[in-house]
Amino acid sequence: MSEMTRPVVRVNDGIVRGKAERNVCAFLGIPYAAPPFGVNRMRPPQPVTPWQGERDATAYGPTVPKGDYPPQYERLFPEVVIGGDECLNLNVWTPDPGAAGLPVLVWIHGGSFMNGSGSVPEYDGTAFARDGVVCVTINYRLAAEGFLFLDDPLGENTANLGLLDQLAALRWVRHNIAAFGGDPARVTVAGESAGAMSVTTLLSMPLADGLFAQAIAQSGAGAHTLTTQQARTVAGYLADALGVPVDRESVKAVPLDKLVRAASDLVVEVQTAPDPAKWGQLALSLLPFAPTVDGAVLPDAPLAGFAAGRGSSVPLLIGSNVEEARLFFVAPGTIDLIDEPTLAAGAGAYGLSASGVDTYLANRPGASPGDVLAAVISDWFFRVPAIRVAEARARARAAVSTGAGTWMYRFDWPAPQANGGLGACHAVEIPYVFGTIDRPTARGLVGDAPSAAVADRVHRVWVDFIAHGDPGWAPYDTDRRTTGLLAETVNAVDDPAGDERALWDGIR
Repeated sequence: MSEMTRPVVRVNDGIVRGKAERNVCAFLGIPYAAPPFGVNRMRPPQPVTPWQGERDATAYGPTVPKGDYPPQYERLFPEVVIGGDECLNLNVWTPDPGAAGLPVLVWIHGGSFMNGSGSVPEYDGTAFARDGVVCVTINYRLAAEGFLFLDDPLGENTANLGLLDQLAALRWVRHNIAAFGGDPARVTVAGESAGAMSVTTLLSMPLADGLFAQAIAQSGAGAHTLTTQQARTVAGYLADALGVPVDRESVKAVPLDKLVRAASDLVVEVQTAPDPAKWGQLALSLLPFAPTVDGAVLPDAPLAGFAAGRGSSVPLLIGSNVEEARLFFVAPGTIDLIDEPTLAAGAGAYGLSASGVDTYLANRPGASPGDVLAAVISDWFFRVPAIRVAEARARARAAVSTGAGTWMYRFDWPAPQANGGLGACHAVEIPYVFGTIDRPTARGLVGDAPSAAVADRVHRVWVDFIAHGDPGWAPYDTDRRTTGLLAETVNAVDDPAGDERALWDGIR
């Protein structure tokens, strides 16, 4: 790459001027859709108005309207808030805009479909660019603005607007990424948590056909979508909180800051003190805003789509962290308050029998009831849904003797004593994947002495999959169930914790 300090690239809508540091060029805050306000409010994403002259792309662009994380998570996930209307924007890191044919990573952030942005420091794409991957991170509409379901079709798709934003960003990549050295035929779409749920949803959607060649889903899978009835329930509670009828025009008339606060309050309620009588299954899934199986944007639940062969030509890397749910017990300081009756009741609420709890206990001698309940919920919420995706794809592939592979991973680092008891909890793998463990904002998750060797190893697994379609171990099938265990080494193990996996058959 030439020694550019002010690299300039022409995209379809105009010219952008980025910045170059340490042999990587970054172009930040590029709009991929028009501002979703005014006449565009609660509508599918609209085209960008082209600009004249050079557009500055040296700083992150505006973030979408969103609330705060529930208080117990704020220190671990500092929220980035940047004002402005052009919030449907993306960021690009490239080793050389003059290159050609480079693999591309498009990252969809997590945050319970309520929080987050593409400008979170841990998502900095520099390490990927240094390893020859063009990295793109995106914003998309969240909560009520992105995922409120209302029975009021207006002649165009009005449900799942956040998914439609993601599709618009992927189309922008298809049409523009060659200008940054990327190959539009070598795009891997990836995400974590709500981002991973988005990835598996996109993988099952006809509207996404041809927009990406590979996919990575970290700690989120296709089980986390809403039925129309669940989505109507959420819409009703939101309208009640706002004091308006349950229709789009009434909700749109509410001042945006009031709508954001009301939606955030619902999420906090569901994630901290949900009433099962009020919320039903959402009291377990904890996601009042999520993609809805509306029959148009999302025709079927993702697992049904996979069973029918949708997305079968797209290689998939999918997995979870070994102690995901410790985040939800350690952050609020409740893990040591769980006793044996609470363990039994909590596991029972998720459908696990007493003998199933005994299996988890036997596999963890000396563990506290809180440790065991965290393991149970980790499997229910994260591990088993990922396995179900891999199983559905494997069965569909076997039925027709064609289709791409699915690779399963499990992230096993660090031990709880290294990061304040969190262990290999939800979201802890992200700084290792992106090579951003040195960011101050990551320390709450990774601890004060994160392993650079683990980061290098895990980042390389992702680069190898993005660039070559192979993370380094055998694809998953329902006979061997090979899984790559990621820590100080990368070990391929057949059916790890298989006795616990089998407990969920017919339940989850």
